[in-house]
Amino acid sequence: MKCELCPRRCAVDRDKETGRCGVTTDVKIARAALHMWEEPPISGERGSGTVFFSGCPLGCVYCQNADISGGRAGKTVTVDRLTEIMLELEEKGAHNINLVTPTHYVHAIIPAVKAAREKGLSLPIVYNTSGYEREGIIEALAGTVDVYLTDFRYISPDIAERYSGARDYPDVALDAIRAMVRTAGQPVFDEDGMMQKGVIVRQLVLPGYTEEAMAITDLLYREFGDSVYFSIMSQFTPTEHLDREKYPELCRTVTEEEYDRVAEHAADIGITQGFLQEGEAADDSFIPPFDLEGV
Repeated sequence: MKCELCPRRCAVDRDKETGRCGVTTDVKIARAALHMWEEPPISGERGSGTVFFSGCPLGCVYCQNADISGGRAGKTVTVDRLTEIMLELEEKGAHNINLVTPTHYVHAIIPAVKAAREKGLSLPIVYNTSGYEREGIIEALAGTVDVYLTDFRYISPDIAERYSGARDYPDVALDAIRAMVRTAGQPVFDEDGMMQKGVIVRQLVLPGYTEEAMAITDLLYREFGDSVYFSIMSQFTPTEHLDREKYPELCRTVTEEEYDRVAEHAADIGITQGFLQEGEAADDSFIPPFDLEGV
């Protein structure tokens, strides 16, 4: 197919070669297991049933999942096997099915979820994304996805270009979140506090970019108010894949002072629906082993 699933619209025939995302149309998964390190209404006490897909349309220079985002790690599976994986995660006690970096596999996700539900899957589907999404694709996922766990990484086109090669990221991601809110609706939780419907917007604070982070918070709260939950993250970790000569400014973690400034600003402007990361969040423990578990 001439792929236009993501905003890059590379139009590569992914039936025959890899697209900008680094993978073909074949579904490639690096891990499928219970995951405890998402936000509280996603992970809960039993864990989120995460499916880590290989490849990524965005390709940030600081990616913490670089082993899979380049499409190198992972195992190719059929759509039928993806359906089985979802059902197996439910049997293991997962609170939800959490599809990590799913954008370039929407063509397989929609039929896999439909088949899983026909076989009894009752869990919410979480779409865990960088935020670099086409508005039309989000609308096409209505009825398939229940919860969006989306990033909003940049408000400055220059910064988006430098670190993700996506100068259009701010406008594209904002339009995508608007579509997510339209299709998923207001946040809904069950009696245990687990999210069943709605949108959580993640904001990863980058070292040295406190002003950028606060501007992002202002924009998002002005645009969406209490119709979304906010997650301000301090876990930025410079990994071995980062080009330290080209991006020396990213060769450190976020300081406590930087993070506190962003968190306090969020409180000052009135955000009450959200999550903060406390303690030593910048830790490799947030990066699971991509060892084909559950695949």
